[in-house]
Amino acid sequence: MFLSKLFSQKKTILGVDIGTSNIKIAQISHGDKIVLDTYGMVNTPYQIAGKDDGVAVDQIAGILKALIDRAGVTTRKCVISFPNSAVFTSVIEMPRMNPKELGSAVEFEAKKYVPLALSDIDLSWTIVSENDHNSPNVKVLLTAVPKQITQNYMRVFSLAGLDPQVGEIEALALIRALIGNVPINCVIIDIGAKCTGLNIIENGFLRLSRNLNIGGDTITNKIAQSLNISEFRAEQFKKDFGVSGGTFIPDAIKPVLNIIKNEVRQLLTIYQSQNVNVDKLIIVGGGSNLPGITSFFEDLKLSIEVGDPLRAIGYSQSLAPVLKRYASSLPIAIGLGLRKE
Repeated sequence: MFLSKLFSQKKTILGVDIGTSNIKIAQISHGDKIVLDTYGMVNTPYQIAGKDDGVAVDQIAGILKALIDRAGVTTRKCVISFPNSAVFTSVIEMPRMNPKELGSAVEFEAKKYVPLALSDIDLSWTIVSENDHNSPNVKVLLTAVPKQITQNYMRVFSLAGLDPQVGEIEALALIRALIGNVPINCVIIDIGAKCTGLNIIENGFLRLSRNLNIGGDTITNKIAQSLNISEFRAEQFKKDFGVSGGTFIPDAIKPVLNIIKNEVRQLLTIYQSQNVNVDKLIIVGGGSNLPGITSFFEDLKLSIEVGDPLRAIGYSQSLAPVLKRYASSLPIAIGLGLRKE
């Protein structure tokens, strides 16, 4: 478990990111300045699945409750994220109309995009192109979460003593934490332990979110198999060598990263054919700490950076060295806590 107590102010929101391998939290104060009050991370062997799994729900709730207690969280109001792997998302184009009519039209249109019956999902939508008032159409972000997933999450937060205010997809939290309101075109790659999220951002709005079932654990496993060593040693080799230098480690890592790179390249080709020119590539998640990771993606001919979710928030400078070490794993939790609505 890793956590730290920072400040305490009024009007606070707790961002809660329950990932496939760990839970991250970030409490944000909204006042004259936006301040990170406290944050925490803890590993968990349990995952919330799309079935009624009381054991996993109880275990995750217990771990989350211990984390918020240890971190000194002072609010029970939270914003939560649903993992990319559990959510169906699509950006669709709809004629401009009043909200009531648009809601009915989106629900009808959703049947074409969601591979589940509408009775089995919680459907939500939001307009993501409001600034273009001259267009007869609007772009709408469609989000569908299986009801069993929603029910499991609500049980987790109830047992942990938290009061969820809103749930959203990970990509929106990443945008809020990493680029804010800047109207740029970029790709955000979130390399987690078991999954990698690819997010195409156009003019600051989400255009596409895609999930790959590979991540940091995949790389660790490849190293362990190649060298016939334990996963513990493979994990340390990964952190020490990454994809840099002339060692044997990169040969095991590169095939996994090439899958990610090739997928990004295909997406760039598609959007460039639609006259969407991407400005930069932003890498976050635990995988962004791999030595040499930015150089590996240089042949995509983009400006590349490791995302910094701390760029626009205050925090104790005495804890900066430790906080910055874990910052690349916190953008979703911080982005959730930054939500003002």
